This record gives sequence, C-alpha cells and structure tokens, in this order.
Amino acid sequence: MNFDGRLLSGVTVLAAVVAAGSFVNAAEVLGLSASGVSRAIARLEARLGVRLLDRTTRSLRLTDEGARFYQQVVPLLDGIADAAAGLSGATATVRGKLRVSVEPFFSRLVLAPRLGDFIARYQELELEIVTSDEMGDLVAQGLDAAIRFGPPPPSALVARHLLDTRIITVAAPAYLARHGRPERPEDLARHVCIQFRDPRTGRPFSWEFHAGGRVLPVATSGPLTVSDVGTMLGACLAGAGIAQVMALGVKDLLAHGELVELFPGWPDETFPLYALYPSRQHLPAKLRAFLDFCSETIR
Repeated sequence: MNFDGRLLSGVTVLAAVVAAGSFVNAAEVLGLSASGVSRAIARLEARLGVRLLDRTTRSLRLTDEGARFYQQVVPLLDGIADAAAGLSGATATVRGKLRVSVEPFFSRLVLAPRLGDFIARYQELELEIVTSDEMGDLVAQGLDAAIRFGPPPPSALVARHLLDTRIITVAAPAYLARHGRPERPEDLARHVCIQFRDPRTGRPFSWEFHAGGRVLPVATSGPLTVSDVGTMLGACLAGAGIAQVMALGVKDLLAHGELVELFPGWPDETFPLYALYPSRQHLPAKLRAFLDFCSETIR
C-alpha cells in the first residue's frame, strides 16, 4: 500500500472521532460536517479493506481491527505533531546545528575571542565555523551562511550588510625606527610596502587614499607580496614593511602601540562585510542569533 495524503487525512479523522466520541463532536473539532466525517471514515475503511468502527445512531466503538490499527497509528500522529512543533519552533528557538563559512581574517581576529560568550548564551546550539577564503556553493556544502568581505557577487543568495570597516595604512614602530615615518601618502613611493594579491584578478591591490570625496592613487612597491591577511599582518608587525589593512581587525594592536596608523587625515576608504545565506523567508532563530552576534561584536 502506497502512502498518500488522503490516507493521512483519513487517519487524522479517525483519531478525532475516537477522541471526541462521536461523528458530530469530531466534526466540530475538525471544522467539517458530520456527513463529511462519515464519508472520510468510509473512504479510509475502503482503502484499508477492513471495518474500523461499529456505529449506531446512539454510539460507536472501534472494531478489533480498528483498535489494533488505532493503537499503531496514534503514536505516529503524535510524532508528526512533535516534528511539526519542533520545526515551527526553529524560527523562535536557538537550537540545533549551525554551520557557517567565515573569512579567516574575520574569524581569527574578530570572532574567535568572543565565541565563548556566544556558545554560553545559546547552550542548545551546536556551532561549526568553517574558515575558508572561497565561499563555494552553500547549499551543496550544507552551510547555513557565509561571512565575507567585499561586495557580494551576483547570485540568488540573500546579502545582509553587516558593516563597512576603514582601510588604514600602518607600520610597526621597528620599521619606522629604521626607515622614518612617511608624512604624506606620496612619500610611500620611497618606502617598502607589502603588497596584497587580489584573488579575483591575481594582481596586487592598488593603493588609494580617500578623504572628503577626494581619491588619491599612489603607486607602491616592495619585495613581498602575500595572499593571506594574517601573513601580511604578521610581516608588518615584524617590521617587514608598510601595509594597508582593515581597521576592524587591528584595533587592539593600534591601542597597544604595536602598529601605528600613518595617515589618519585620509579616513574615508572603507571595505564592506556581508553575511550571505540562501533565503530570507522563515529565517531560523539560530542563524538570526548568529548574525545579530556578529553585528554586536563589530560595533
């Protein structure tokens, strides 16, 4: 016997009749007519090939076959109800497993120090952070969302803008002690600058300075080119050269004097951070909570 929706509907009507004690009472519970309930039971009996109920004008009772069938299907109906309740609660309760692909720089320097607070806040949640520079296919990889810097590429994914972080030019005190501090962006032509390769073009990013609507491009050079923000930051901290970095990840280094911002008078170049996920409809509470946590973390 193949399952179909009419079978499930008939079983639901049978359960309502048994619980209510009559066709009339079951009809009120189900929002049907008494004749509609009677027809549903008749169709179910015809489908199963057995009589489920003995009924008179004054009473009804389950047949032996009906009682056995009822005892078997009621736990299944309860399971369906529990499953539906669990799913409907998914949009209101933070629980279950959440897998998020996060850009390594953001994961390591911004999220990691605060993840303990997030996990403690939502103890029914199991969080998996997948660090990767490449986003790939979220659905195929079983990922709930991705966190990425840069304008989102055209796609069917929902893009939620989380922030714009400043791009700043920094150097370590050790570098400045050896080479002097550039006073103007143009002075960088005479300094060692760490180049960062753009993964989309394969070429190093151009250096620009923005202030009050003015954009100043500056040609820079240096013997070191990297494709990982962590490597660039480590080399800069070691005094290997001047670098352009996202302010979001170096606040503590600036506050402790491990890095020096060189041109605070050029503050307007920014880079966006986005969350990307498959659909905006029925957003699970676990994903909403994580995105809100990201927003809290970067304020």
